[in-house]
Amino acid sequence: MSLLSSNGAIARVLSFAIRLWARRPGLVAAILSLVLISTAADVTIPVITGRLVAAVSEGASPWLSFATLLGLGVVSIGGKILSYFAIIALTVPTMRTAEQEAFARVQRLPADWHANAFAGSTVRQITRGAWALDDMADVLLLALLPSALVLLGTIGTLASFRWDIGLIAAAGALLFLGLSLTLTLTWVAPAARLSNAQDSRVSGALADAITSNPVVRAHAGEAREDSRLGRVLSKWAHRTRRTWRRGTWSGLVQDSSLWMLRGAVLGGALLAFVQGAAGAGEIAFVVSALGMMDGYLRQMGNHVRMLQKSINDAEELVELMATKPEQEVVHQPAKALPARAAGLAFDNVTYGYAGAATPLFVDLNLSIPAGQKVGLVGRSGSGKTTFVKLIQRIHEVTEGAIMLGGVDIAQVPLHALRRHIALVPQEPVLFHRSLAENIAYARPGATPSEVREAAERAGAASFIQKLPKGYGTAVGERGVKLSGGERQRVAIARAFLSDAPVLVMDEATSSLDSEAEARVAEAAERLMEGRTTLVIAHRLATVERMDRILVFDQGRIVEDGTPAELMARKDGLYRALRARQTLAA
Repeated sequence: MSLLSSNGAIARVLSFAIRLWARRPGLVAAILSLVLISTAADVTIPVITGRLVAAVSEGASPWLSFATLLGLGVVSIGGKILSYFAIIALTVPTMRTAEQEAFARVQRLPADWHANAFAGSTVRQITRGAWALDDMADVLLLALLPSALVLLGTIGTLASFRWDIGLIAAAGALLFLGLSLTLTLTWVAPAARLSNAQDSRVSGALADAITSNPVVRAHAGEAREDSRLGRVLSKWAHRTRRTWRRGTWSGLVQDSSLWMLRGAVLGGALLAFVQGAAGAGEIAFVVSALGMMDGYLRQMGNHVRMLQKSINDAEELVELMATKPEQEVVHQPAKALPARAAGLAFDNVTYGYAGAATPLFVDLNLSIPAGQKVGLVGRSGSGKTTFVKLIQRIHEVTEGAIMLGGVDIAQVPLHALRRHIALVPQEPVLFHRSLAENIAYARPGATPSEVREAAERAGAASFIQKLPKGYGTAVGERGVKLSGGERQRVAIARAFLSDAPVLVMDEATSSLDSEAEARVAEAAERLMEGRTTLVIAHRLATVERMDRILVFDQGRIVEDGTPAELMARKDGLYRALRARQTLAA
């Protein structure tokens, strides 16, 4: 990566951190003030040390200088301790805010983004970025700033002793800092960036295999997953080893330049002493100032490396926060839906997947009256699921408009639109929380009696009541502690509780045995009453009682009518599909 692009990353990350710190200006001002006070005390110590040595060598009283040194030590330590407490008060809420806002951003990113992201990698990016903000605050506010101030003050005092020694110190310090920045930005940082990217992939690979453990065990794939993770870890080890080695070589170059600076400054002071231009007190001052400058320069080298690491660690978080959330595509002016809006209309809708050569839907026109039950059938890839996702605005139409209750859904805030649509997917996703929490997710603040009523209407109350903790039973990650039929009934209970006027069901019974299918189908029939219902059907027997069936083929609705009307068409696609499934059965 070029120096220019590296500097761009630094600017983005620092800007992100400064915006977070700016929310607590009082704390930042207090930290800076304490750092300045402590640093001023540190800069003054070599001067007083020189006076102390001069007083001793000349037989004068050293006690005033001694007391001043002790006082400066108290000021220095007190300022540092108070600044540490202040940085804690700044950093903890800053990290909390960063993680909270990053989580909120991820929750609102488009479905395509989530489809291409590893959950484990995303979690790692957020947590690593939050901890990087902690390191960044320590380095910039508590380390680099006082180090720079002490360095400038020390060079100034050396110049007041002898201008040539001050010039040597300034040139050496600039050379050291130039080397540190160049090595860090152009050599260490690019390697660290690749190492972090691979670290995120390791987290993603771990999460992917662990969450898919039932599939791994079912196919005896443990050894394969071990090998797969081993390959990912090998690449991580190679990149991390390279980063650490470059950091070590960079440190060696910096240490060597420091010894050269130390030799030049001390040699110049000793030459002045030999020539009679400096006394013991002046030499003590130079040695003390040189020791302080050496220590702070060494610290600055470490601080630069730490800053580079924290910036690299925060880059992915900053990039995540810059990703556009789906709310930002809401067309203005925003409009409100009627309370029970349920009639749907597609008005010259065109939509195509990103990168696809041709659109899936072209000038699609369709009207679905409120309360109508509609089956969506067709071969895989014909557009059924995309049709439903367009209504939910998981995908955005390219041209045209989709109307709900006479309102263009592109002008409706997503949270308001999705409250009007209940979804019962083919594979319900449940949180690793209690059954009551999973059902009530459809309506925050629902009372226990409302949750129980929804469960009873969904036919879920019978199995819930038999569980040891009833509605308080945790269902496991993604609901793994429940059977398929039980998960479906919880999803239906959730839909009952939402009381949305539009219902989408994605073949909720296709993966169940006949007994569970019958129970779920009965609950689904109750759920459909009084709602505009769209049922994506893979088994065509499930749509025989629909008011209407839409048959999709390559993005077009090729047939539209009641089940009886479509079966009456001798050369119709629906009839052919139905006959094929009957024959297979």
